[in-house]
Amino acid sequence: MESMGALKRTHTCNDLGVQDLGKECVLMGWVLRRRDHGGVIFIDLRDRWGITQVVFNPEVNAQVHAKAHQLRSEWVLAVRGHVEKRPADMDNPKLLTGAIEVMADELRILNTSETPPFPLDEDVEVSDTLRLQYRYLDLRRPEIANNLILRHQAMQCVRAYLNSHNFLEIETPMLTKSTPEGARDYLVPSRVNPGKFYALPQSPQLFKQLLMVAGMDRYYQIVKCFRDEDLRADRQPEFTQIDMELSFVDEEDIMGLVEGLIAELFAGIRGQRPKTPFPRMDYAEAMRRFGSDKPDTRFGLELVDLSEALKGCGFKVFQSALEKGGLVKAINAKGCGSFSRKELDDLTAYAARFGARGMAWIKVKENEWQSPITKFFSELEIAAMRDALDAQPGDLILFGADTAKVVHQVLSELRLELGRRLHLLDPKKDNFLWVTDFPLLEYDSEARRYTAVHHPFTAPKEADLPLLETEPGKVRSRAYDLVLNGNEVGGGSIRIHTSAMQQQVFKALAIGEAEARDKFGFLLRALELGAPPHGGIAFGVDRLMMLLTGASSIRDVIAFPKTQKATCPLTDAPSTVSRAQLTELHLRPDWKEEGKA
Repeated sequence: MESMGALKRTHTCNDLGVQDLGKECVLMGWVLRRRDHGGVIFIDLRDRWGITQVVFNPEVNAQVHAKAHQLRSEWVLAVRGHVEKRPADMDNPKLLTGAIEVMADELRILNTSETPPFPLDEDVEVSDTLRLQYRYLDLRRPEIANNLILRHQAMQCVRAYLNSHNFLEIETPMLTKSTPEGARDYLVPSRVNPGKFYALPQSPQLFKQLLMVAGMDRYYQIVKCFRDEDLRADRQPEFTQIDMELSFVDEEDIMGLVEGLIAELFAGIRGQRPKTPFPRMDYAEAMRRFGSDKPDTRFGLELVDLSEALKGCGFKVFQSALEKGGLVKAINAKGCGSFSRKELDDLTAYAARFGARGMAWIKVKENEWQSPITKFFSELEIAAMRDALDAQPGDLILFGADTAKVVHQVLSELRLELGRRLHLLDPKKDNFLWVTDFPLLEYDSEARRYTAVHHPFTAPKEADLPLLETEPGKVRSRAYDLVLNGNEVGGGSIRIHTSAMQQQVFKALAIGEAEARDKFGFLLRALELGAPPHGGIAFGVDRLMMLLTGASSIRDVIAFPKTQKATCPLTDAPSTVSRAQLTELHLRPDWKEEGKA
């Protein structure tokens, strides 16, 4: 291979235009494609910035032209040449450099490449595993590289906005104390403290609260976090947050600041500023209307409660659900009365994935309601459903009857599926929504105790404090989530800032005084030493960037993501380690799962 020698790159592959005609230049990059047109060789030279067409003409330089015959895809080149105008019929308006070409005077081959495992110049289907195994090649593709460029620009915008609002960017520890609450921690064994472990942070939550106690007033950090939990398509074991905390503020202050940040971010990246202030909806209304605490408000198809109207009906499935304290709700799928039996069976199977034991339906016809279940309803009950659902001929009514949790889960997912099938999810709409007043606690029937809906440091609403000991499930929190088109992009709360209140919430969570002091003693002590009122919020950068760029997966906006099984095909992580390493960390090399040989 040749060296660059005295050649120095003068331009990127996106710089040159008609204003540079006749100028000498040196370009460096990769061969995207090579074409031989009757003796004249053309290559598209690509770098991070773009593409420039380079021409090797035997009449200009026969030696360089002969050398160009050996070029192949993904070879690394340095080319010295001069800028010429392309023939008029060969302009490429899709490229910023599409009006010019570089006539090569010198060619240096800096490196060769074997045939790539998948083509980089074609829009072809490539398996995720293969893409991740050769991620450094995948990142050469402009659509993926551009996502990382936009991510960089977005983070610069975030930093500029927060810096201008008097925030300090402060780093918090990566090796910290394990305080399991919800998702599992990633544990790191300590070599110098035998038998003890650090945890990788699921969030900088406690440290950012301590920074408020320290008087830092306004903190932010773009930070890596880790959760060893079962993965889904939009989850990664390591992820990035825009994390912030503020002192002497309430919900209104934080929401207003965040709306300004989001407006700047979307204006900077998308070129369009969303309208502020964003709409708000409390948790109870979101669940009642949409069955979800992160509703997609780009379309209707809202849930309608029919429990009262049908409490005496003859349909046993509905009656049984109501007698057990459940709900009967329905969606009116406008204009879907023409759905075939196969389409209804497909929807039933889809509903079953989310806990439905079946799906009742009614097609609204001009002179009748068509369904196997209509015989169980009186004329008064049919009239009540017609009025509640605004049912018109041609509509399709889909029912859910079970516990409130199951009904909301099933119908909210059916609503989204209908939205997809009916093309109601307008990609040009950015519907932001604040969801507020979440329950502070929820009952875990397996653990037989209450658990925190967000985290145990969220402040309860003052009006609900009397319920904390008597009816903890009814206590609302001072929490708020920012939702975009059905995706939670950020969440936060006003925090508990007194030791007495924190211990009262721990008590409701069945965390005894000794356990609280063991796990959170440093926080309780800090709250006893002049902690100011404070609150904050965190945004999932990966999900936010997926929505900003229109990517189909968060993996497309992360440089080196993991698979859904939390593995890295590129480096083959996680992997086994040597017996010597385990011994040095005071771990038993011969450890086997209990009960297995």
